[in-house]
Amino acid sequence: MKTKRAIPKASRPYMPGYGILDARGGRGLLPWEWAVQRLTKSRNYWVATTCPDSRPHCVPVWGVWLDDAFYFSSGAKSRKARNLAANPNCVVCPEDGIQAVSLEGVAGKIVDVATIRRFVEAYNPKYQWDLKPETVLDMGPIFAVRPRKVIAVDSTPGEFQGSATRWLFEQGGTQS
Repeated sequence: MKTKRAIPKASRPYMPGYGILDARGGRGLLPWEWAVQRLTKSRNYWVATTCPDSRPHCVPVWGVWLDDAFYFSSGAKSRKARNLAANPNCVVCPEDGIQAVSLEGVAGKIVDVATIRRFVEAYNPKYQWDLKPETVLDMGPIFAVRPRKVIAVDSTPGEFQGSATRWLFEQGGTQS
C-alpha cells in the first residue's frame, strides 16, 4: 500500500475581476477532502491534453481516484494517449461544473501489475464493469495523473466568492 501524501496547503487562487473574498486565517477555504470527494465520486471526467501542433484536445473518460492520483485507461493509439506520450501535462475535471474541481498534473503510464490490479478493483464496482488486469494490459495504457495544482470552486448560490481554493503540490505549480 502506498503512503499518502501530506495534505496540501490551501490558499486563494489569483482570480482578478471575480470579487473573490480574502482568505486571511484560512477563512472560507475549502478543505482538501472536499476536492477529494468530488474526484472520487464523479462518474465522468474530462481530460484535456495538448496535440503536437499545440491545439487543445479534451475528451470524457471514466476513471478512479487512487493513491492520491487520478487513474484512467486509454487505447494505445488514441489521440489522448499519443498526446500524453509527447507531453504528459494535462488537466482533469470531474463533470460537475457547480462544485467544480480542476486538477493540473502530469500523467505517467502505469506498468506495475499490483497497481493495475488495484485500479481494476476500484474501477469495476464503480462502473459495474468486469475488467481483468490482463485485459487492461492488452487494451492500452493506464495513466495516473499526479496533481501539481488543484483549483476548486463551489458555485452553489452564495458560495462562489468565498470558496475559491487552490492547492499546490510538492513537485511545483504556478501561483495563478
